[in-house]
Amino acid sequence: MLTDTVKVLIVEDHKLMRVGLKSLFEDYPEIVIVSEAQSGKEALEKVRMYKPDVVLMDIGLPDINGIETTKKILEQFNNVKIIMLTSHISEQEVLDSLSAGANAYVMKDINTEILMMVIKTVKEGAIWLDPKVAPIIREKNAGIIPQRQLSRANFKAQHSNLTEREYEVLKLVVDGKSNHEIAETLTISEHTAKAHVCNIIQKMVVDDRTQAAVKALKEGLV
Repeated sequence: MLTDTVKVLIVEDHKLMRVGLKSLFEDYPEIVIVSEAQSGKEALEKVRMYKPDVVLMDIGLPDINGIETTKKILEQFNNVKIIMLTSHISEQEVLDSLSAGANAYVMKDINTEILMMVIKTVKEGAIWLDPKVAPIIREKNAGIIPQRQLSRANFKAQHSNLTEREYEVLKLVVDGKSNHEIAETLTISEHTAKAHVCNIIQKMVVDDRTQAAVKALKEGLV
């Protein structure tokens, strides 16, 4: 069960972005902004001072980049959860961020409600990937997300309630496809595609399509 409040530190060198993030949280009393930092060095000081649960970390910082800052924070405070918050996708940055110990990789155009969910679940130990970066992890995963290396047969034995069509849909979800794109790929209606995705989420006991994709990656289906 999620606890009531999450202490968050914002690490972002652009003032307008910091102001925007803080304004987003004003309607969510369970999210408490304990402080903000404009650089990697300042982030380390603020983590030491305020002991946040979660750090929202920009990658492009003026001194130490967000990835190196993440490493330095976790060397000293391994219970802190870090969400990389960026405006662009670089394959190397995605892989390096996760290797550094980041718990989530999020695009800055993320829906507010989803960001709130990510912050709360990451605090409790979840891993969350923006759907746009899931294909990178699938193709380049080499221990970044621990895999159980299950065969398709073993996976199906554990998730035998998924139909063959739902397996096809799940693979497309892992590729970051929208319901519309899934429908076009499988020559089905968008309504049917949405129904399949909802069934997958329910059967895999996850909260959303991204968590379904991450679980599929972890358990070796793709």
